[in-house]
Amino acid sequence: MDEEILIPLSFFAAIFGMVYLYFSTRNKERLALIEKGADASIFNIGKRSGSSWKVVVINLAFLLMGIGLGTFLAALIDTYTNLEEGAMAAVIFFMAGVGLYLGYLQTKKEFDD
Repeated sequence: MDEEILIPLSFFAAIFGMVYLYFSTRNKERLALIEKGADASIFNIGKRSGSSWKVVVINLAFLLMGIGLGTFLAALIDTYTNLEEGAMAAVIFFMAGVGLYLGYLQTKKEFDD
């Protein structure tokens, strides 16, 4: 088999394996809870109608702002210092992480009633 086809096949096999494992485990957990007589409303804890898209949008917005700010800071560092390429990637990933953390804090503040 050609080497070019192995990478996409292994990538899709890994994704399929993770999705299968997630759904089969979730199904087994739910069946075990139902067998023990647990109330079915526990499956809906934390689910609010129409609020999940807001969480995704807030976190995605902060992530993209963090990446943009990280790219800008990396360009400034590259222009005015003699640091290597690794420092630029580190700044971008660090600012992306800061953006995700700020998105988490904003989401928490938004949905804590």
